[in-house]
Amino acid sequence: MSSTAAPQPTTSAAPASTASTSTAWFDAAFDGQPLMAILRGMGVERSLELARTAWDLGIDAVEIPLQSATDLEALTAVVREGRERGKEVGAGTVLDAATVEAAAQAGAAFTVSPGLDLDVVRASEAAGMPSLPGVATATEVQRAYVAGLRWLKAFPASLLGESWFGAMRGPFPEARFVATGGMNARNATSYLDAGVRVVAVGSALEDRAELDRLAEVIAR
Repeated sequence: MSSTAAPQPTTSAAPASTASTSTAWFDAAFDGQPLMAILRGMGVERSLELARTAWDLGIDAVEIPLQSATDLEALTAVVREGRERGKEVGAGTVLDAATVEAAAQAGAAFTVSPGLDLDVVRASEAAGMPSLPGVATATEVQRAYVAGLRWLKAFPASLLGESWFGAMRGPFPEARFVATGGMNARNATSYLDAGVRVVAVGSALEDRAELDRLAEVIAR
């Protein structure tokens, strides 16, 4: 009697090898780094100025969201200067494969997305860039977790609230969250205390009073 093998379930998970590589990359990039800088829509010169501010402050990871041709120019310029200083610069608001390709051509070291799209994750990792996808629900965290991803962007963090991170820690103890959206020097510490691994800040870099507070967060 012949037997028929049971059909294997299909999955859209990212390959475990690339996902684990991304985890190792972010583990190293964010080691001892409680803050990340996001420079959205600031143009080339202002992006360069604030990237220098971030680096001088001790924030190594800088993200330039890509939403216009000018943003791509800014990314290219900040990547170039970052390389001279040994800093990693990523591309944010990566929504599709075309943006992944643009980020790679600009020399981005990693990509960040506001939501979870495993096709974008795969495209980014295939291009040699670790991917940091966005999540806001347990369902999204689970999909990313099953795909082998451990570093996730929690967005919008200010609306999710500090307690969200404690709730996620129970079922997903290995998840490492980067809190993004509504973050600043005044609330960064409370989110880090709630279990967030990294807080992403933007406008705080333009305020001298905020810079002093950010320095305190880094030194804590």
